[in-house]
Amino acid sequence: MEDVTEAGIYARESSYLDRYVQLGAASGRVLSVDFPGTPEADAEDEHPVLDRIFEYLEGLEEVDFDDVQVALTVPTDQRAVLEQVREIPYGEQVDVKALARMTPELDPDDEDDLTLVRTALDANPAPLLIPDHRVRDGPSAAPPAVEQKLRSLEGL
Repeated sequence: MEDVTEAGIYARESSYLDRYVQLGAASGRVLSVDFPGTPEADAEDEHPVLDRIFEYLEGLEEVDFDDVQVALTVPTDQRAVLEQVREIPYGEQVDVKALARMTPELDPDDEDDLTLVRTALDANPAPLLIPDHRVRDGPSAAPPAVEQKLRSLEGL
């Protein structure tokens, strides 16, 4: 498991994304990942999860984040969806209906369940670590330009 025990805000500029990658961590978990134009003033730039994110962004090899603990402070039904998103392999994509099918107790033919899936994707606290860019017809919590670059990186 990745060591994320150091609490704080961490950010590093990505030339590939043309913005910063910023993460919040506490209690051994990543709380958030976002992509601001300017990082928080007190953000530090050294963190092992940031190192892995930047290896991923280099695109030289597949990097997964399965061992990184993400604090999912979303309703339980949304958490179930986001946990399934983490199961979508690098370089593969699904649609919203397939994600509903993958999620226990959801019906891919029920419009309310499809709305729940879209709501969970939109509320994703840690895009990239929870790779919502791999859901081709759903919203991403990452900005559209970042989502497109992540999809391109993985050949989607």
